[in-house]
Amino acid sequence: MRDITLFVEDYAHRQVIGTLVQRIALEHTVTVRLDWRNATRGYGAVVREFRTYLRDLARQEDRFPDLIVLATDANCKGLNERTKEVEEVGSPEISVPIISAVPDPHVERWLLLDGEAFKRVLGAGCDAPDQKCSRDRYKQRLIEAVSNAGTVPKLGGIEYAEDIVREMNIDRATRMDRSLERFVAELRNTFQGWQSWPSG
Repeated sequence: MRDITLFVEDYAHRQVIGTLVQRIALEHTVTVRLDWRNATRGYGAVVREFRTYLRDLARQEDRFPDLIVLATDANCKGLNERTKEVEEVGSPEISVPIISAVPDPHVERWLLLDGEAFKRVLGAGCDAPDQKCSRDRYKQRLIEAVSNAGTVPKLGGIEYAEDIVREMNIDRATRMDRSLERFVAELRNTFQGWQSWPSG
């Protein structure tokens, strides 16, 4: 069993990032336990709580997690700049590997990458998303896609996130989005290493 601690901005991140982690773990026959530390209040709260967690972790003598995932939308910062910001939050005192998940520009875009997966879950496909930075653009696109499938999006469509990610053709989706490709590649590399070095 591998323990993964996750810091995410909100419920949408929790549903998408958590399901992706579980899918990639299953792909590598790795059993994981997810420990959620934040799922509300956006980027600032995630960074504050993450820094506090690292400080407390450095002081304790308990077993460290096997992996930390820190997720935040790129927003209009762009993938590279936001990734750099996230990586600078880390602590050299902590030897735990940290993976950043930085959906560019927003996590809802990831749910629109595979129209076939969307159709299997909701009965109708969705258009491939564009790549523009505009506040709430992909939240609105997700709501529209769910509505066009004849379903009322009670939680903005995020209520279908787990099912969409489970149905997603990961390799095809990563070819359409650099931010997803980067996150999935880092997860796969980590889990591949765990296959070679079983947990103690």
